[in-house]
Amino acid sequence: MTLHPTGGDPHRFGTEAFYASLGRAFVAMCAVVPFLFLIEALDQGLALGLDVAAGIIPLRIQGLDGVFFSPFLHHGFDHLYSNSIPLILLGTFVLAAGTRRFLWSTLIIILVSGLGVWFTGAPHSVVVGASGVIFGYLGILLTRGIVERSWWNFAVVLLVGLLYGWQLLGILPTDERISWQGHLFGLLGGVVAAILFRRRRPEPYDPYRPESTLTLS
Repeated sequence: MTLHPTGGDPHRFGTEAFYASLGRAFVAMCAVVPFLFLIEALDQGLALGLDVAAGIIPLRIQGLDGVFFSPFLHHGFDHLYSNSIPLILLGTFVLAAGTRRFLWSTLIIILVSGLGVWFTGAPHSVVVGASGVIFGYLGILLTRGIVERSWWNFAVVLLVGLLYGWQLLGILPTDERISWQGHLFGLLGGVVAAILFRRRRPEPYDPYRPESTLTLS
């Protein structure tokens, strides 16, 4: 059993350590968004054409590198504004559960979402935006609530559902200029990441088992 020096288990709702972890995660995610705005400002101000140069172009080898770069690019500031708040909100709760799990989970989401778009996206289109990652974080929180039996994650998903539930329709095919494939595969990537990097509950301490030790640190 590991106790956090600032007051309890950082993964247990209600402890001082939990709120401290949540606060640090919020600050970190708030720092990500200005970085995305800087990229968009440079792209527009210098006419770099990053959307076409580094976006996902389905079924074309020259568009495959967009799998990694496209989440950092957006089609204008309106597109970026619409992604910023849910990215901060969902990313905060995912990051609060651990930096290493957050980084590996984000990588899985980017790969699954990006490759899904590359294989199934509309020909001759260019796909950019962080919405695949956002749906991936939603998938993580929902799945963690099930596999880790975490009521806290269920509560977060309920809150997000009340605020952005209508956006879940983005996983359905549409005639609009929205990559529903990125949303759908992002959500699936989040489910996979939550299962792969789930936190396993420790076995109950058995004082009669010879190899059992109880360590407090």
